[in-house]
Amino acid sequence: MRQAATALLPATPEGIGRAAALLREGGLVAFPTETVYGLGGDARSDMAVARIFEAKGRPRFNPLIAHLPDVAAARAVADFDNRAERLASAFWPGPLTLVLPLRAGAGVSPLVTAGHDTVAVRVPAHPVAQALLAAFGGPLAAPSANPSGRVSPTRPGHVLDGLGGRIDAVLDGGACAVGVESTIVGLAGGVARLLRPGGIPAEALEACLGGSLAPPDAGPERPNAPGQLESHYAPEARLRLGVTAPAPGEVWVGFGPRCAGAALNLSEAGDPVEAAARLFHLLREADRLAGPAGRIAFAPVPERGLGRAINDRLRRAAAPRP
Repeated sequence: MRQAATALLPATPEGIGRAAALLREGGLVAFPTETVYGLGGDARSDMAVARIFEAKGRPRFNPLIAHLPDVAAARAVADFDNRAERLASAFWPGPLTLVLPLRAGAGVSPLVTAGHDTVAVRVPAHPVAQALLAAFGGPLAAPSANPSGRVSPTRPGHVLDGLGGRIDAVLDGGACAVGVESTIVGLAGGVARLLRPGGIPAEALEACLGGSLAPPDAGPERPNAPGQLESHYAPEARLRLGVTAPAPGEVWVGFGPRCAGAALNLSEAGDPVEAAARLFHLLREADRLAGPAGRIAFAPVPERGLGRAINDRLRRAAAPRP
């Protein structure tokens, strides 16, 4: 699938207005959030959502997140319980997605929910995303703006590298601050579940809920939320993780001050926030240095706070390819 050249739109009132008009016409527009760039399409339109799957080469059993401007708009498409209200009050706008029962008459395309009776909803904090949602006036289905299974985009150039000529426009909001996708919490049943670690540490969510989050209850063969496929975020090169002494020829990506010989470093200070913001960009850079037949080695990242999300992405990037 190829189409006319993808437009790069400035994040000005005129550029945002043009992006909203393209979306109302059924087009696809990549836009920045605080986590990564999303590939937006009208969540109420079967045709627009089908175009998202086509552009990304994404399996249609993999659900999408509906992005909304505020909690009131989210309540129009999903049923909130007390737990959802607490989390929304504490963390929205922000990098949190809630999977909730689909509200009767929500008007969301069934392609967004992948046939489930639940819907994933998020209120992004990025000012450009907020302005676009206000100008568009409806829910936007928006997975990450990259070919399915590949490294997520945190800059406009990343989007154009993967989807240029396949989508209508990219709204240029610069680099994304958080750098890993939103944390996803499932609340559709009696148990609160961590469906995907992400930009908000699980510990903060558990403190808000007053209890531990259970693991996912669905497998990668039929995910009930985005980001659950076993192989995901994959570069061309192969990855090894937890490496303190790289093999000859490997591109070593360090973490912390003890990785002086690393070609790249997620954070020389050992800061997981900085590491998360740089993860996908440095994964792309390491892939470029290694080449398709090369290998990349990542130094260990502590499994706490945002490190949990970083390691989740790296494990999926290193998983056997389908």
